[in-house]
Amino acid sequence: MASGMKTEQAGDGFPRHVAIILDGNGRWAKQRGLPRTAGHSAGSENFRKIAYYCRDIGLDYLTVYAFSTENWKRPMEEVRTIMRLLGKYLHEAIETMERDGIKMRVFGDVSGLPGELQELVARTNEISEHYDGFQANICLNYGGRAELIQAAERYARDFRDGVVSEPLTEERFGSYLYSAGIPDPDLLIRPGGELRISNFLLWQCAYSEFYFTDVLWPDFTTGELDRAIAAYMNRDRRYGGLR
Repeated sequence: MASGMKTEQAGDGFPRHVAIILDGNGRWAKQRGLPRTAGHSAGSENFRKIAYYCRDIGLDYLTVYAFSTENWKRPMEEVRTIMRLLGKYLHEAIETMERDGIKMRVFGDVSGLPGELQELVARTNEISEHYDGFQANICLNYGGRAELIQAAERYARDFRDGVVSEPLTEERFGSYLYSAGIPDPDLLIRPGGELRISNFLLWQCAYSEFYFTDVLWPDFTTGELDRAIAAYMNRDRRYGGLR
C-alpha cells in the first residue's frame, strides 16, 4: 500500500479513521530478556513510525490507546517510564507538528496526569487548533465507561442550567465526548493477541470493524497496518441493514 492510495481507493471504502490498542509492549520486552520499560520505549518509537505512515497513506485520523485508567495499577517504575516517554513525545510534537502536518489531541482525564504533562497536553491541544491536517489522538488516563459517565454528567448540568433544552439525541450526546467533532473509527486494530476492546471507545466503536493480530505492538509494522486495512476494505459494512 503506497502513499496516495486513499485517493485511488476512496470509492472502495478506504478508512478515514483507524484506532489502535497499543498492546504487547511488556511481553515484547520479556521475550527478549529486557525490563518491561524497554518494551514501552520500543512501543513509543513504533507509534511515531505508524503515525507518520498513516498520514502518508491518506488517513484523516489515528486514535491510539496509550494509557488507561486501569494502568495506574502497574508497578510505579513502569508508570513513571510511560509518563516520561509521553512527555518526551509531546515535547517533540510541539516542535514539529506544523512542520510535519500532524495535529495531535489528547483524550482522557488530563487532571489525573502529572502537572508537567498536563501543561504539555494543553500546549499540544492549543497548537492543534491553529491548522488543519492529519490528526493523531492519544488516549491518556482514558476509560470508555468513565468517558460516558462524564458526558452524561456534563449534559445533565447543561440541561439543569438551561444551556440546552432539546431532548438528548445520539448526535448531541456525542458532542459531550472527548472525540466531539471527529468521525467514529472505521477500523479498530488490536495487536498482541487479546480478543477484547478493554474499555476503549465504547460509544465510538459501535459500528467499527475489528481486526485482531498476535503481533506485539513494537513489532507491528507498516505492512501489518496494510494487511489490516486490506481486510477492512474487503468487508461489507451494513450498519444493521441489508444489501
